[in-house]
Amino acid sequence: MESANATQVDQVATQSVQIEQVDSARLLKQFIDFPHDLYASDPNYVPELYMSQEALLNKKKSPFFLHSSAEYFLARNTSGKIVGRIAAIRNNNYIEFSKENAGFFGFFDVINDYSVAKALLDAACAWLRNENLDSVIGPCNFSTNETCGLLIENFDEPPCILTTYNAPYYRAFVDQYGFQKHSDLLSYWLKTGTLDPKLEALSAQLEERLTRNGITLRTINMKDFKAEVERFLPIYNKSWSENLGFVPMTHAEVRQMGEDLKMGVDPDFVYFAEKNGEVIGIALAVPNLNEIFIKIKRGRLLPTGLFKFLFGRKSIKSVRVVALGILPEYRRFGLDMVMYTKFYQTAQRKGIRGGEASWILEKNDLMNRALLQIGGQVFRKHRIYQKYF
Repeated sequence: MESANATQVDQVATQSVQIEQVDSARLLKQFIDFPHDLYASDPNYVPELYMSQEALLNKKKSPFFLHSSAEYFLARNTSGKIVGRIAAIRNNNYIEFSKENAGFFGFFDVINDYSVAKALLDAACAWLRNENLDSVIGPCNFSTNETCGLLIENFDEPPCILTTYNAPYYRAFVDQYGFQKHSDLLSYWLKTGTLDPKLEALSAQLEERLTRNGITLRTINMKDFKAEVERFLPIYNKSWSENLGFVPMTHAEVRQMGEDLKMGVDPDFVYFAEKNGEVIGIALAVPNLNEIFIKIKRGRLLPTGLFKFLFGRKSIKSVRVVALGILPEYRRFGLDMVMYTKFYQTAQRKGIRGGEASWILEKNDLMNRALLQIGGQVFRKHRIYQKYF
């Protein structure tokens, strides 16, 4: 089957696959649900919550479409069965900030058939070329502010919350298509109870020194959650601005992120560093809700998923450090070590077995050294690719 809009881009078809643009609520639902069918027999697959994915991808709801554009494609075989999906993304904020005339591909899932992968990538690249872009980066869903990266190491356990998962064959498909490595993203595992007492003592000394210099730490005030999310935004945009593929988040986007995270936030794992009442650093870790989501069929909270979520939260045994950002002028004060140490201590007090710190750019020497110093070990890698037209 082929949609009426398919001719808007260079139509790609082989004897076994037809590419269809997503142009209705029905097709968007199929686009969101395809990974559930693809990974139905994979014990490590974790379904995304449908309500969150629909809010992100729906062009009438998502704040991304207030400034940028994207097109979604489905691949169908000759019997009409969906065999793949992809998004072609023009992020105008990225282009303006980076001065790089590049687009993105994302939400890429495909059966183990290179001809299908090629047809999907051809469709995405054709759309991006029609947008007069010079290259494509990915996978990113819609940018590095959201989930991103192709999993290339460690397929033997479920992904952590807000990280991507894919089958091993994806890497061969992307390589065969001609993409080149842009950068690797590292995930560290930090096991509770293994922190060197000497480092713990050093962290305490660093915190005392910070206090003497007027720098204090506090946890998030959940009663003032909306304002706290707004305080997060400028620190995130300033402290992450040199990272791979960075795009400044808008107020609408950070509010959406806050709404997605609020139901899973443990205030004991969210820190604000302040000097003279002004926020200079943030650290955010969230309980690994994927320990619950893996049990929620097709990402639907209703009718039974909501109970699994509500009653499963207390059984979560891992966390993910999602963000740790410090303004550049305060990065040599040891604040990162103090925050990581507090995560360790809080996790141990709560009976958490460990946590994932991700993602860390492979070339981010400062953060990589800090994580190795406190006993972190790289246990998973994702890769960002780029291809020039």
